[in-house]
Amino acid sequence: MTDLATRYNIPGQHFWLHGPRSGPAVEFDAQTGMWSVYGYPEAHDILGDPETFSSNTLRLLPKGMVPDSEEFSMEGFITQIDPPLHGKLRKLVSSAFTRKVVADLEPRIAELTRELLDAAKERGHLELVTDLAYPLPVIVIAELLGVPTSDRDLFKQWADALFQRDAKFSLSEPAETQQMDAAIKPWKEMTAYLAAHAAERRAHPRADLITRLVEAEVDGERLPDDQVVNFAMTLLLAGHITTTMLLGNTVLCLDAFPDQQARVMADRSLVPHAIEESLRLFTPFAAVSRATRREVTVGEATIPADQMMLVWLAAANRDPRQFADPETFDLGRDPNPHVAFGRGVHFCLGAPLARLEGRVALDILLDYFGPLRAAEGVEMIPTPTMTGVRRLALA
Repeated sequence: MTDLATRYNIPGQHFWLHGPRSGPAVEFDAQTGMWSVYGYPEAHDILGDPETFSSNTLRLLPKGMVPDSEEFSMEGFITQIDPPLHGKLRKLVSSAFTRKVVADLEPRIAELTRELLDAAKERGHLELVTDLAYPLPVIVIAELLGVPTSDRDLFKQWADALFQRDAKFSLSEPAETQQMDAAIKPWKEMTAYLAAHAAERRAHPRADLITRLVEAEVDGERLPDDQVVNFAMTLLLAGHITTTMLLGNTVLCLDAFPDQQARVMADRSLVPHAIEESLRLFTPFAAVSRATRREVTVGEATIPADQMMLVWLAAANRDPRQFADPETFDLGRDPNPHVAFGRGVHFCLGAPLARLEGRVALDILLDYFGPLRAAEGVEMIPTPTMTGVRRLALA
Protein backbone atom coordinates (compact mmCIF):
# COMPACT_ATOMS: atom_id res chain seq x y z
CA MET A 1 0.00 0.00 0.00
CA THR A 2 2.94 2.36 0.54
CA ASP A 3 3.73 2.16 -3.19
CA LEU A 4 0.08 2.91 -4.01
CA ALA A 5 0.10 5.90 -1.67
CA THR A 6 3.04 7.32 -3.59
CA ARG A 7 1.62 6.41 -6.98
CA TYR A 8 -1.72 8.15 -6.34
CA ASN A 9 -0.38 11.05 -4.23
CA ILE A 10 -2.48 10.00 -1.25
CA PRO A 11 -2.29 12.55 1.61
CA GLY A 12 -0.42 11.45 4.73
CA GLN A 13 -3.47 12.09 6.92
CA HIS A 14 -5.10 9.13 5.14
CA PHE A 15 -2.89 6.90 7.26
CA TRP A 16 -4.90 3.75 6.52
CA LEU A 17 -3.70 3.92 2.90
CA HIS A 18 -0.03 4.10 3.88
CA GLY A 19 0.52 0.52 4.97
CA PRO A 20 -0.03 -1.37 8.25
CA ARG A 21 -0.21 0.81 11.36
CA SER A 22 1.44 0.03 14.67
CA GLY A 23 0.20 0.88 18.12
CA PRO A 24 -2.79 -0.04 20.27
CA ALA A 25 -6.25 -0.70 18.89
CA VAL A 26 -7.67 2.12 21.03
CA GLU A 27 -5.86 5.26 22.12
CA PHE A 28 -6.49 8.83 23.21
CA ASP A 29 -5.49 11.51 20.70
CA ALA A 30 -4.44 14.60 22.65
CA GLN A 31 -4.28 16.65 19.45
CA THR A 32 -7.99 16.22 18.75
CA GLY A 33 -9.20 15.58 22.29
CA MET A 34 -10.91 12.38 21.13
CA TRP A 35 -10.43 8.63 21.47
CA SER A 36 -9.50 6.80 18.29
CA VAL A 37 -10.56 3.20 17.70
CA TYR A 38 -8.62 1.34 15.02
CA GLY A 39 -9.29 -2.36 15.71
CA TYR A 40 -11.95 -4.49 14.02
CA PRO A 41 -13.39 -6.32 17.07
CA GLU A 42 -13.46 -3.05 19.02
CA ALA A 43 -15.23 -1.20 16.19
CA HIS A 44 -17.60 -4.12 15.67
CA ASP A 45 -18.67 -4.07 19.33
CA ILE A 46 -19.04 -0.27 19.50
CA LEU A 47 -21.25 -0.08 16.41
CA GLY A 48 -23.48 -2.82 17.79
CA ASP A 49 -24.02 -1.21 21.20
CA PRO A 50 -26.00 2.07 20.96
CA GLU A 51 -26.89 1.81 24.64
CA THR A 52 -23.26 2.46 25.59
CA PHE A 53 -22.03 4.36 22.55
CA SER A 54 -24.41 7.14 21.54
CA SER A 55 -24.64 8.65 18.06
CA ASN A 56 -25.59 11.99 19.59
CA THR A 57 -22.09 13.43 19.59
CA LEU A 58 -23.06 17.09 19.17
CA ARG A 59 -23.83 17.30 22.88
CA LEU A 60 -20.10 17.01 23.58
CA LEU A 61 -19.06 19.92 21.38
CA PRO A 62 -17.83 23.00 23.27
CA LYS A 63 -19.93 26.13 23.12
CA GLY A 64 -19.13 28.07 19.99
CA MET A 65 -18.45 25.07 17.78
CA VAL A 66 -22.08 24.74 16.74
CA PRO A 67 -24.06 27.86 15.73
CA ASP A 68 -27.21 28.68 17.65
CA SER A 69 -30.35 26.72 16.86
CA GLU A 70 -31.92 29.55 14.87
CA GLU A 71 -29.48 29.02 12.00
CA PHE A 72 -28.37 25.44 12.56
CA SER A 73 -30.94 22.84 13.58
CA MET A 74 -29.91 19.19 13.91
CA GLU A 75 -33.47 17.95 14.39
CA GLY A 76 -34.13 15.03 12.06
CA PHE A 77 -30.51 14.13 11.31
CA ILE A 78 -30.93 10.39 11.67
CA THR A 79 -27.17 9.84 12.01
CA GLN A 80 -27.27 11.82 15.28
CA ILE A 81 -30.32 10.12 16.78
CA ASP A 82 -30.38 7.13 19.16
CA PRO A 83 -33.08 4.48 19.68
CA PRO A 84 -35.99 4.39 20.15
CA LEU A 85 -36.66 7.56 18.09
CA HIS A 86 -34.04 6.50 15.56
CA GLY A 87 -35.99 3.35 14.71
CA LYS A 88 -39.23 5.28 14.27
CA LEU A 89 -37.66 7.81 11.91
CA ARG A 90 -35.75 5.18 9.95
CA LYS A 91 -38.97 3.25 9.39
CA LEU A 92 -40.46 6.28 7.62
CA VAL A 93 -38.23 5.84 4.57
CA SER A 94 -37.00 2.26 4.86
CA SER A 95 -39.76 1.08 2.52
CA ALA A 96 -38.16 3.20 -0.22
CA PHE A 97 -34.98 1.12 0.03
CA THR A 98 -36.32 -2.44 0.21
CA ARG A 99 -34.69 -5.10 -1.93
CA LYS A 100 -37.56 -5.08 -4.44
CA VAL A 101 -37.77 -1.30 -4.74
CA VAL A 102 -34.01 -1.05 -5.22
CA ALA A 103 -33.92 -3.97 -7.69
CA ASP A 104 -36.61 -2.27 -9.77
CA LEU A 105 -34.26 0.69 -10.23
CA GLU A 106 -31.70 -1.40 -12.14
CA PRO A 107 -33.02 -0.59 -15.66
CA ARG A 108 -33.00 3.15 -14.90
CA ILE A 109 -29.46 2.97 -13.45
CA ALA A 110 -28.27 1.09 -16.55
CA GLU A 111 -29.97 3.61 -18.84
CA LEU A 112 -28.38 6.57 -17.07
CA THR A 113 -24.95 4.90 -17.05
CA ARG A 114 -25.07 4.34 -20.81
CA GLU A 115 -26.26 7.91 -21.45
CA LEU A 116 -23.40 9.34 -19.38
CA LEU A 117 -20.78 7.08 -20.95
CA ASP A 118 -22.07 7.74 -24.49
CA ALA A 119 -21.68 11.46 -23.83
CA ALA A 120 -18.12 10.90 -22.58
CA LYS A 121 -17.28 8.81 -25.66
CA GLU A 122 -18.49 11.62 -27.91
CA ARG A 123 -16.15 14.01 -26.10
CA GLY A 124 -13.33 11.55 -26.59
CA HIS A 125 -12.27 11.21 -22.94
CA LEU A 126 -13.63 10.15 -19.55
CA GLU A 127 -12.96 11.85 -16.24
CA LEU A 128 -14.61 9.30 -13.99
CA VAL A 129 -15.92 11.55 -11.22
CA THR A 130 -17.32 14.37 -13.36
CA ASP A 131 -18.65 12.17 -16.14
CA LEU A 132 -20.07 9.18 -14.21
CA ALA A 133 -19.33 8.63 -10.53
CA TYR A 134 -20.92 11.90 -9.41
CA PRO A 135 -23.87 12.43 -11.81
CA LEU A 136 -25.17 8.84 -11.76
CA PRO A 137 -26.01 8.47 -8.05
CA VAL A 138 -27.09 12.09 -7.64
CA ILE A 139 -29.60 11.76 -10.49
CA VAL A 140 -30.96 8.55 -8.96
CA ILE A 141 -31.40 9.99 -5.46
CA ALA A 142 -32.76 13.29 -6.82
CA GLU A 143 -35.42 11.39 -8.76
CA LEU A 144 -36.34 9.39 -5.65
CA LEU A 145 -36.60 12.53 -3.52
CA GLY A 146 -38.43 14.49 -6.19
CA VAL A 147 -35.98 17.39 -6.69
CA PRO A 148 -34.80 18.51 -10.14
CA THR A 149 -31.85 16.51 -11.42
CA SER A 150 -30.83 19.63 -13.33
CA ASP A 151 -29.80 21.14 -9.98
CA ARG A 152 -27.02 18.57 -9.52
CA ASP A 153 -24.24 21.15 -9.99
CA LEU A 154 -25.77 23.02 -7.07
CA PHE A 155 -25.81 19.85 -4.96
CA LYS A 156 -22.13 19.29 -5.74
CA GLN A 157 -21.23 22.82 -4.67
CA TRP A 158 -22.95 22.26 -1.33
CA ALA A 159 -21.49 18.78 -0.80
CA ASP A 160 -17.96 19.97 -1.62
CA ALA A 161 -18.28 22.94 0.74
CA LEU A 162 -19.57 20.74 3.56
CA PHE A 163 -17.27 17.75 3.16
CA GLN A 164 -14.16 18.46 1.10
CA ARG A 165 -12.03 20.25 3.67
CA ASP A 166 -8.52 19.19 4.58
CA ALA A 167 -8.49 20.37 8.21
CA LYS A 168 -8.81 17.92 11.07
CA PHE A 169 -11.65 18.52 13.49
CA SER A 170 -10.47 18.95 17.08
CA LEU A 171 -12.15 19.36 20.46
CA SER A 172 -8.88 20.74 21.80
CA GLU A 173 -8.65 23.83 19.59
CA PRO A 174 -10.80 26.96 19.87
CA ALA A 175 -13.76 26.96 17.49
CA GLU A 176 -12.66 30.18 15.80
CA THR A 177 -9.45 28.54 14.57
CA GLN A 178 -11.26 25.71 12.75
CA GLN A 179 -13.17 27.64 10.08
CA MET A 180 -16.50 26.41 11.42
CA ASP A 181 -18.33 29.22 9.64
CA ALA A 182 -17.29 27.83 6.25
CA ALA A 183 -20.14 25.31 6.35
CA ILE A 184 -22.86 27.73 7.43
CA LYS A 185 -23.52 29.37 4.05
CA PRO A 186 -23.97 26.13 2.05
CA TRP A 187 -25.94 24.68 4.96
CA LYS A 188 -28.37 27.61 4.91
CA GLU A 189 -28.69 27.49 1.14
CA MET A 190 -29.42 23.77 1.13
CA THR A 191 -31.89 24.11 3.99
CA ALA A 192 -33.79 26.88 2.19
CA TYR A 193 -33.82 24.88 -1.04
CA LEU A 194 -35.28 21.74 0.56
CA ALA A 195 -37.68 23.74 2.74
CA ALA A 196 -39.17 25.25 -0.42
CA HIS A 197 -39.68 21.78 -1.90
CA ALA A 198 -41.23 20.52 1.34
CA ALA A 199 -43.65 23.47 1.42
CA GLU A 200 -44.62 22.78 -2.19
CA ARG A 201 -45.33 19.11 -1.37
CA ARG A 202 -47.62 20.10 1.49
CA ALA A 203 -49.74 21.94 -1.05
CA HIS A 204 -49.23 19.55 -3.96
CA PRO A 205 -48.25 16.00 -2.88
CA ARG A 206 -46.42 13.72 -5.32
CA ALA A 207 -45.17 10.14 -5.38
CA ASP A 208 -41.71 10.95 -4.00
CA LEU A 209 -39.69 10.76 -0.79
CA ILE A 210 -40.14 14.41 0.17
CA THR A 211 -43.91 13.96 0.06
CA ARG A 212 -43.54 10.84 2.18
CA LEU A 213 -41.57 12.81 4.80
CA VAL A 214 -44.05 15.70 4.75
CA GLU A 215 -47.01 13.35 5.28
CA ALA A 216 -45.28 11.02 7.75
CA GLU A 217 -46.36 10.75 11.38
CA VAL A 218 -44.39 9.65 14.43
CA ASP A 219 -46.48 8.84 17.51
CA GLY A 220 -49.49 10.43 15.81
CA GLU A 221 -47.79 13.72 14.98
CA ARG A 222 -46.44 15.08 11.71
CA LEU A 223 -42.71 15.77 11.54
CA PRO A 224 -41.75 19.41 12.19
CA ASP A 225 -40.45 21.33 9.18
CA ASP A 226 -36.82 21.28 10.31
CA GLN A 227 -36.92 17.50 10.75
CA VAL A 228 -38.35 17.03 7.26
CA VAL A 229 -35.67 19.27 5.75
CA ASN A 230 -32.77 17.69 7.66
CA PHE A 231 -33.97 14.17 6.88
CA ALA A 232 -34.19 15.07 3.19
CA MET A 233 -30.72 16.64 3.36
CA THR A 234 -29.26 13.45 4.85
CA LEU A 235 -30.81 11.35 2.08
CA LEU A 236 -29.62 13.68 -0.68
CA LEU A 237 -26.05 13.92 0.58
CA ALA A 238 -25.49 10.38 1.84
CA GLY A 239 -27.49 9.03 -1.10
CA HIS A 240 -24.88 10.06 -3.62
CA ILE A 241 -21.55 10.72 -1.87
CA THR A 242 -20.96 7.10 -0.87
CA THR A 243 -21.59 5.76 -4.37
CA THR A 244 -19.45 8.49 -5.94
CA MET A 245 -16.52 7.46 -3.76
CA LEU A 246 -17.25 3.74 -4.17
CA LEU A 247 -17.12 3.90 -7.97
CA GLY A 248 -13.90 5.91 -8.06
CA ASN A 249 -12.26 3.74 -5.44
CA THR A 250 -13.15 0.51 -7.22
CA VAL A 251 -11.65 1.74 -10.49
CA LEU A 252 -8.53 2.75 -8.54
CA CYS A 253 -8.31 -0.76 -7.05
CA LEU A 254 -8.64 -2.36 -10.48
CA ASP A 255 -5.94 -0.06 -11.83
CA ALA A 256 -3.64 -0.87 -8.90
CA PHE A 257 -4.20 -4.64 -9.15
CA PRO A 258 -4.31 -5.44 -12.90
CA ASP A 259 -4.28 -9.19 -12.32
CA GLN A 260 -7.53 -8.87 -10.39
CA GLN A 261 -9.00 -6.62 -13.09
CA ALA A 262 -8.20 -9.27 -15.68
CA ARG A 263 -10.21 -11.75 -13.63
CA VAL A 264 -13.18 -9.37 -13.50
CA MET A 265 -12.96 -8.71 -17.25
CA ALA A 266 -13.05 -12.45 -17.90
CA ASP A 267 -15.80 -13.24 -15.39
CA ARG A 268 -18.35 -10.50 -14.71
CA SER A 269 -19.88 -12.48 -11.86
CA LEU A 270 -16.87 -11.17 -9.90
CA VAL A 271 -18.04 -7.54 -10.17
CA PRO A 272 -19.94 -7.68 -6.82
CA HIS A 273 -16.80 -9.15 -5.21
CA ALA A 274 -14.77 -6.24 -6.58
CA ILE A 275 -17.28 -3.82 -5.07
CA GLU A 276 -17.11 -5.47 -1.63
CA GLU A 277 -13.31 -5.68 -1.61
CA SER A 278 -13.08 -2.04 -2.70
CA LEU A 279 -15.38 -1.08 0.18
CA ARG A 280 -13.03 -2.87 2.56
CA LEU A 281 -9.73 -1.67 1.15
CA PHE A 282 -10.73 1.92 0.27
CA THR A 283 -13.55 2.50 2.77
CA PRO A 284 -15.45 5.64 1.61
CA PHE A 285 -16.48 7.05 4.99
CA ALA A 286 -13.31 6.19 6.84
CA ALA A 287 -14.55 7.11 10.34
CA VAL A 288 -17.75 7.61 12.31
CA SER A 289 -18.15 9.28 15.68
CA ARG A 290 -19.72 8.01 18.89
CA ALA A 291 -20.05 9.35 22.44
CA THR A 292 -19.70 7.23 25.57
CA ARG A 293 -22.71 7.23 27.90
CA ARG A 294 -20.78 5.70 30.80
CA GLU A 295 -17.28 4.60 31.67
CA VAL A 296 -16.43 1.61 29.52
CA THR A 297 -13.48 -0.59 28.67
CA VAL A 298 -12.75 -0.95 24.96
CA GLY A 299 -9.86 -3.20 24.08
CA GLU A 300 -7.27 -2.42 26.74
CA ALA A 301 -8.41 1.20 27.26
CA THR A 302 -10.78 2.47 29.93
CA ILE A 303 -12.76 5.40 28.55
CA PRO A 304 -14.70 7.74 30.85
CA ALA A 305 -18.32 8.76 30.29
CA ASP A 306 -19.08 11.63 27.89
CA GLN A 307 -16.03 11.16 25.70
CA MET A 308 -15.99 11.59 21.93
CA MET A 309 -14.73 8.62 19.92
CA LEU A 310 -13.67 8.32 16.30
CA VAL A 311 -14.23 4.77 15.10
CA TRP A 312 -11.89 4.31 12.14
CA LEU A 313 -13.81 1.94 9.88
CA ALA A 314 -11.04 2.12 7.28
CA ALA A 315 -8.43 0.93 9.78
CA ALA A 316 -10.75 -1.74 11.20
CA ASN A 317 -11.23 -3.09 7.68
CA ARG A 318 -7.46 -3.69 7.55
CA ASP A 319 -7.10 -5.32 10.95
CA PRO A 320 -4.97 -8.47 10.43
CA ARG A 321 -6.79 -10.05 13.38
CA GLN A 322 -9.85 -10.20 11.10
CA PHE A 323 -8.55 -10.07 7.52
CA ALA A 324 -5.65 -12.15 6.18
CA ASP A 325 -3.24 -10.18 4.00
CA PRO A 326 -5.36 -7.04 4.59
CA GLU A 327 -3.41 -4.71 2.27
CA THR A 328 -4.16 -6.84 -0.80
CA PHE A 329 -7.16 -6.40 -3.09
CA ASP A 330 -8.40 -10.00 -3.20
CA LEU A 331 -11.50 -10.91 -5.22
CA GLY A 332 -11.54 -14.33 -3.55
CA ARG A 333 -11.83 -12.95 -0.01
CA ASP A 334 -14.60 -14.96 1.59
CA PRO A 335 -16.03 -14.17 4.03
CA ASN A 336 -15.56 -10.41 3.79
CA PRO A 337 -17.34 -8.98 6.85
CA HIS A 338 -16.17 -5.37 6.36
CA VAL A 339 -17.85 -2.53 8.25
CA ALA A 340 -17.72 0.04 5.44
CA PHE A 341 -21.49 0.57 5.74
CA GLY A 342 -21.42 0.47 9.53
CA ARG A 343 -23.22 -2.08 11.63
CA GLY A 344 -26.25 -2.40 13.89
CA VAL A 345 -29.11 0.10 14.04
CA HIS A 346 -27.19 2.69 12.02
CA PHE A 347 -26.22 0.31 9.20
CA CYS A 348 -26.35 2.39 6.03
CA LEU A 349 -29.95 2.62 4.84
CA GLY A 350 -28.83 3.13 1.25
CA ALA A 351 -26.30 0.26 1.14
CA PRO A 352 -28.42 -1.89 -1.23
CA LEU A 353 -28.78 1.06 -3.62
CA ALA A 354 -25.06 1.92 -3.48
CA ARG A 355 -24.15 -1.70 -4.18
CA LEU A 356 -26.56 -1.89 -7.11
CA GLU A 357 -25.34 1.38 -8.61
CA GLY A 358 -21.75 0.25 -8.22
CA ARG A 359 -22.37 -3.16 -9.78
CA VAL A 360 -24.37 -1.90 -12.76
CA ALA A 361 -22.12 1.07 -13.48
CA LEU A 362 -18.86 -0.89 -13.19
CA ASP A 363 -20.10 -3.67 -15.46
CA ILE A 364 -21.11 -1.20 -18.18
CA LEU A 365 -17.96 0.87 -17.67
CA LEU A 366 -15.85 -2.23 -18.34
CA ASP A 367 -17.82 -2.81 -21.56
CA TYR A 368 -17.18 0.74 -22.75
CA PHE A 369 -13.63 1.43 -21.55
CA GLY A 370 -12.13 -1.78 -20.17
CA PRO A 371 -9.49 -2.60 -19.21
CA LEU A 372 -9.53 0.46 -16.99
CA ARG A 373 -6.28 2.40 -16.56
CA ALA A 374 -5.90 5.59 -14.54
CA ALA A 375 -4.11 8.47 -16.24
CA GLU A 376 -1.52 10.57 -14.44
CA GLY A 377 -2.80 13.13 -11.96
CA VAL A 378 -5.18 11.17 -9.72
CA GLU A 379 -6.44 13.49 -6.97
CA MET A 380 -7.87 12.30 -3.66
CA ILE A 381 -10.51 14.09 -1.61
CA PRO A 382 -8.49 15.86 1.14
CA THR A 383 -11.02 15.32 3.94
CA PRO A 384 -9.27 13.37 6.74
CA THR A 385 -12.23 11.07 7.40
CA MET A 386 -13.18 10.26 3.79
CA THR A 387 -11.54 8.02 1.21
CA GLY A 388 -12.33 8.93 -2.36
CA VAL A 389 -11.00 10.29 -5.62
CA ARG A 390 -11.74 13.88 -6.58
CA ARG A 391 -10.29 13.48 -10.06
CA LEU A 392 -9.58 10.27 -11.98
CA ALA A 393 -9.13 10.44 -15.74
CA LEU A 394 -8.89 7.19 -17.68
CA ALA A 395 -5.88 6.71 -19.88
